[in-house]
Amino acid sequence: MAIHWCGTGLSAIPGLRRLIEKGYETVVWNRTIEKAKKALGDITDNIHAFDKHSIEKKLKPGDIIVSMLPGDWHVTLAELAISKKANFVSSSYIAPEMKKLDGKAKAAGVTLVNEIGLDPGIDHLMAHKLVEEYRNSSLNTAENDLSFVSYCGGIPKISNDFKYKFSWSPLGVLKALKSPSKSIKDYKEFEIDRPWNAISSYDAPLEQPESFEVYPNRDSLPFIKQYHFDPNWKIKEFVRGTLRLNGWSKAWQNVFEEIETLSGPTGETRLQEMSDQFWRDNSYEEGEPDRVVLCVGLKAQKENITQWHKTYVMDAWGDKESTAMARLVSFPLSYSIEAILLDKIPPGVHAASDNLILITEWLEKISKIAQNFEIVDHNR
Repeated sequence: MAIHWCGTGLSAIPGLRRLIEKGYETVVWNRTIEKAKKALGDITDNIHAFDKHSIEKKLKPGDIIVSMLPGDWHVTLAELAISKKANFVSSSYIAPEMKKLDGKAKAAGVTLVNEIGLDPGIDHLMAHKLVEEYRNSSLNTAENDLSFVSYCGGIPKISNDFKYKFSWSPLGVLKALKSPSKSIKDYKEFEIDRPWNAISSYDAPLEQPESFEVYPNRDSLPFIKQYHFDPNWKIKEFVRGTLRLNGWSKAWQNVFEEIETLSGPTGETRLQEMSDQFWRDNSYEEGEPDRVVLCVGLKAQKENITQWHKTYVMDAWGDKESTAMARLVSFPLSYSIEAILLDKIPPGVHAASDNLILITEWLEKISKIAQNFEIVDHNR
């Protein structure tokens, strides 16, 4: 069975190299062959120009298509996989069109795994583990009020005046700033139209405690069910959000104000101009280390007294081999590919695994590719 890996962008290389070096039959597809050869030519010559019809000719039952391409390719490649009784993996969120493929995937006996990178991905694994630990705890009672937080951010290890640096086009970051979000705050739905209207402070329980700016991101509410929260649990807070360096909101204030005024074709043009300027002024230098901080915590309180509280904490930074972001996106992806090859994930459309055996195994591996990785028991 072969792995057809599509896309060799910055976040793809470490996990892809891992699979090739472990001896898996891997076919690399990229729009620019020379770019792929520069990154992988020392370990493989099985590199081809990306073309859907060429992949279709080579694809066999049981193979795996990996999409590290822009999101509008995911469903197309997943449908191709189903038609050939092959499997599919991506690190992206499950789009409604992808979810609709669940029945077809099960009928074909193939597996489509998404949301298995960093965020989404590692955060899901941590959340599943925490929820199951609490569920099996003697302190799990219907009287408790639960607070769940999951904050992740790619931030510069060496801070700059802008309090942020870009490792790829800033356009996506700028567009995300116009997106609304939903979460739970004080037992009620909390909806905001812009991230900067809900920025708060979060004290991360790192080895050296550090405070960050955080804000809700996307719609957190569907993840209550995805993380298997008991319907009888009382939820005081539930938020999945973005983490930034302190001072970020002040440094970006002018950006927020301008984005609010942009609309239509003219607005799109201006966003592209801003993106180009930010890329020139605030991108990572060659060899400069990035940093990733991820904190996922679950707290149970009764009458405002903490009964149970644990937080997964991960702090990683780039080195001469790769960026932290690239490792933490592509390595979990490679673990999922191996699990599919070993029939450890059933047919259908899935997000990151909720199988505790796989979760424990993968988190152990992830702990070895992050400089700091621990679970903090706040009750001790």
